[in-house]
Amino acid sequence: MSDLAPVEKRLSDALERIARQVEKGAAAARPAKSGVFGLGARPESAPDPEQLAVVSSLREALEKERAANAQLNERVQQVKQRQETTIAQLERRLARLTEQLDLQSLEMLRLKKANAKLIEANAGLRDAQVESFPDTTLINKSISAELEALQAERRAEMAEMEEILAELKPLLAAETR
Repeated sequence: MSDLAPVEKRLSDALERIARQVEKGAAAARPAKSGVFGLGARPESAPDPEQLAVVSSLREALEKERAANAQLNERVQQVKQRQETTIAQLERRLARLTEQLDLQSLEMLRLKKANAKLIEANAGLRDAQVESFPDTTLINKSISAELEALQAERRAEMAEMEEILAELKPLLAAETR
């Protein structure tokens, strides 16, 4: 996009130079009238064929440059549109990935807490086993902590599956087109 700006500047400068040359050629082709109401003026002579050829070629060059300039402007608009579309897609993807990362972080924190409870409950159960009389509340705590750890692990796996599905959906949509 930035490399089109110098080209566009050069084209507009060239168009201005061509326009000035055309004006000079047209002014030179028309002799100035003198006298009142054109009386006493020199008789108009036929335009010089060489000048007419130069003016004609300059006009053709001007039209070609205008067409090229229009094409470049159209290309610039297309590039801008593609760039805006790409930026919008990337922003949506960034928002989705940020949301997924937040969800995974939350699930990871839950999993760590559940595992810490499980470790603590199992340590208490081992200590009670060493004393040879396991307390039913310790067993319940241990089983409850293990269940909570398994649930947290399942939620973390579900979050990971959601992330994988979110990445696959655009690929599948592109494949069906």
